Amino acid sequence: MDLALLLLRLVVGGLVAAHGLGKLGGWFKAGYGLKGTAGYLEGFGFRPGMFWAIVVGVTETVAGLTLAAGLVTPLAGAAVAGTMFVAARTDHGGKGPWIFNGGWEHVLTNATAALAVVGIGPGRYSVDHALGWDLAGAGYFWAALALALITAAATLALRGTLVRARSLARSAGAPAAKV
Repeated sequence: MDLALLLLRLVVGGLVAAHGLGKLGGWFKAGYGLKGTAGYLEGFGFRPGMFWAIVVGVTETVAGLTLAAGLVTPLAGAAVAGTMFVAARTDHGGKGPWIFNGGWEHVLTNATAALAVVGIGPGRYSVDHALGWDLAGAGYFWAALALALITAAATLALRGTLVRARSLARSAGAPAAKV
């Protein structure tokens, strides 16, 4: 079982991290780099795009790496799931479930796998285990799911507010803050 959990963490966490690195620098042919990702995200209302490209790229990279390592697994699982929930609602929303139509099946699978690792625990071959941390079980699962849903909802609610705040400041004659 511990070997299976290691494999699950390495594959899901590693691929999520590679996807994040693709957003940041176009590495592994897994993304468009920061500039391309910024433009892509702006198409879904994430403005300013460069800010959100950095946030999403760093989140996916760090969450994927920490999940793969089994380090602070509940937070890693929540971060992976929250990011995937946002992607399901924006990039993959309204396209049905199947990924071949651009649907949300793939991101839901990633979110579910990350949360399952939280509930089961990262296993013996993890940093959490090496540190003597027992961060697994139903309580951690529900907390991670709640955190993922809250951060996804907050991200969706905030995605255009930086631009709106800047516009309001300009219309009121106040100097706009650099974002």
